[in-house]
Amino acid sequence: MIEKFPNSEVTGPEERRGEEMGAKSKSEKFSAEFVIGGAAAIVSKSAAAPIERVKLLLQNQGEMIKRGQLKTPYTGVRDCFKRVFREEGLFSFWRGNQANIIRYFPTQAFNFAFKGYFKGLIGCSKEKDGYIKWFTANVASGSAAGATTSLFLYHLDYARTRLGTDSRECPINGQHQFRGLFDVYRKTLSSDGILGLYRGFGVSIMGISLYRGMYFGIYDTMKPIILVGSFEGNFFASFLLGWSITTVSGVCAYPFDTLRRRMMLTSGNPVKYRNSMHAFHEIIRLEGFQALYRGVTANMLVGVAGAGVLAGYDQLHRIAVRYGYVLEPRQNTMK
Repeated sequence: MIEKFPNSEVTGPEERRGEEMGAKSKSEKFSAEFVIGGAAAIVSKSAAAPIERVKLLLQNQGEMIKRGQLKTPYTGVRDCFKRVFREEGLFSFWRGNQANIIRYFPTQAFNFAFKGYFKGLIGCSKEKDGYIKWFTANVASGSAAGATTSLFLYHLDYARTRLGTDSRECPINGQHQFRGLFDVYRKTLSSDGILGLYRGFGVSIMGISLYRGMYFGIYDTMKPIILVGSFEGNFFASFLLGWSITTVSGVCAYPFDTLRRRMMLTSGNPVKYRNSMHAFHEIIRLEGFQALYRGVTANMLVGVAGAGVLAGYDQLHRIAVRYGYVLEPRQNTMK
């Protein structure tokens, strides 16, 4: 009879059970990050839906006028609000919000979850590897998370953009081009095929990598420096930090966002941009460089929603840890 002592090596079925438990623990952590990130996104994004639609209209008005979808250009945020309210009514500000919620829940949830995964894969620690390498790892993990998520969910962003820019102020028939989310898919697939849902995807990856890299990288880097002492766990301090970072990140990546959305609007039309460089040259030639930044002021206000996501995510994470959910302590994910 062979006895197993407490310090003996575990092999065979017991070792496999240990590996399965470890895998289950990782799966539970991933799922918890997914749910918390998505829940924080839904509330803040719905609250910002009106200003986000105004931003889309301002950003893409040049393309809309060129294709007969808008009579005259908007002069600013206030003028856009007034005209949309007058022509389409109050609830039209939430046009496309259904697609936005469907898109934003998995987008933010995947971003937070994949960020943790890529950060763990890189495995950098500020104490062991130094500040520069740690900061670079934060930026890289944020960029990889954004690019990976976009690969799966870009078609939903396309649908939201088409609905959000579908103005009824049209000189042709004064009606919306699309009746709803499924109508966007039906008409796009009929005219352009699956590629129509992914128009502008290449430049989108560049923009989202820059935005997410700054969004997550700088936040994770600055949080342990700023949110300490009396500011630790303070929702408003976390919110202000998040808003500052989303604003800076959004301004830097905004031209990429404009290019991809302008390319999206060409699906279903006979004349299309050949690629992102062609779109860039045509917009600059016809509308000037400032056209790449139309709607950027509204985008700063939309950044309030992004800040709410970051701050709300941290608060939900603290509550989850307090009540014993299987989550790594938040400070460990910052290393």
